[in-house]
Amino acid sequence: MNTVRNIFFSAALICALFTAVALFPSNAQAGPNPVVVMDTTAGRIIVMLYPKDAPKTVANFLKYVDSGFYDKTFFHRVILQRKPPKGTDDTSMNIVQGGGYTYPIKRKKTLPPISNEAATGLLNQKGTIAMARSDAPNSTTSEFFFNVEDNPILDYKQTAKQIGTGSYTGSTTMGYCAFGKVIRGMDVVNKIHQSKTARSGRMDDVPVQPIFIKKAFQPK
Repeated sequence: MNTVRNIFFSAALICALFTAVALFPSNAQAGPNPVVVMDTTAGRIIVMLYPKDAPKTVANFLKYVDSGFYDKTFFHRVILQRKPPKGTDDTSMNIVQGGGYTYPIKRKKTLPPISNEAATGLLNQKGTIAMARSDAPNSTTSEFFFNVEDNPILDYKQTAKQIGTGSYTGSTTMGYCAFGKVIRGMDVVNKIHQSKTARSGRMDDVPVQPIFIKKAFQPK
């Protein structure tokens, strides 16, 4: 009888341990990726972030989100270009950019720039969110953009070509770091992408009718 009782007790203990592991994963078992909600005047956009691919970029973006930096900024740049025929090099760019300006075209003070993680980040494919920068590769601060189509021209690339026996030439395109994906609200991004644009001050491609980020936050 005691043997049977011990068997049942051992089985119950094993089940309890498995349940505890499932409900309370250890630090080694990564939980769900961070999620950020953007409530805009055009609707809600929800993005999932990928810190394993771009840890510095995600941490930087979340600093701006958690501080309320993006609240009341607007989408200041919309680029819509026709995709080339299949079989030709795709040099088009289709993006919706925001995260740096209040209306009308007043730049916000940012944190120091971070290094470019485009080499390890996601590809700039349709539905991803990426960080904008200046011509300098490691100049990313607060501005981000949504890739409305696949934008391979914005990806990190390395090329090499043999020019003689044991001699090569190569080049590197630093690219723009994509660090998350839209999981809900791509229709909102597409709506913003269809905005009529014009020149405003020294900036091109500014939506005539401004669309604001009312609040960006991590849901609790």
